[in-house]
Amino acid sequence: MPKRVDHEARRSEIAEALMRLASKGGLEAVSLRDVAAEAGVSMGAVQHYFRSKDDMLAHAMEHVNSRAEQRIKAQFDVAVTIPRPREVLRVLMIEMLALSEESRTEFLTAVSFFVRALGSPRLAELYRQSWPQLEDWVAAELRRAQDEGELPADRDPKREAELLVVVPDGLSFGLLLGHRTPAEAVAAVDHYLDRLFS
Repeated sequence: MPKRVDHEARRSEIAEALMRLASKGGLEAVSLRDVAAEAGVSMGAVQHYFRSKDDMLAHAMEHVNSRAEQRIKAQFDVAVTIPRPREVLRVLMIEMLALSEESRTEFLTAVSFFVRALGSPRLAELYRQSWPQLEDWVAAELRRAQDEGELPADRDPKREAELLVVVPDGLSFGLLLGHRTPAEAVAAVDHYLDRLFS
């Protein structure tokens, strides 16, 4: 009887392999053959699922975003009450920091994707689609905070969202280079939110 293959699971395994390679040294020198070896599959299997390196990268970025989203949602699944907007945004910012091995790998994959997207119109378009979605979601949480009287009315949710989503990236570069400790990065997030919500 032929062996049944879970195609989505195989695509995820390949994406995870790509992420591991990206976190070690970027993506420019990584070939489909390298990813196949890292995933423990044949070159033909990788080519079966992805026609090109950009296809594989696009899937890997969707996988990164999905992993992070699931991790964030899991923190609120056990909540008895609906979390306050500030709490939601704090969890988002902390999860975006390169604090754990998982979030470090995701951050470095995102950086590698960004660098690759500078020379790839297709990947740049994916970036232009996904980033505003995150900003829109953050802006909606900030509007909810205003509606509930937690955020001052003079704050512009759209502009504040643009700033909020880039703070973890800057802090993560410092974390990876040893410029700041994890505790200092978390304290910086709290300081930022204190100023935003005061």
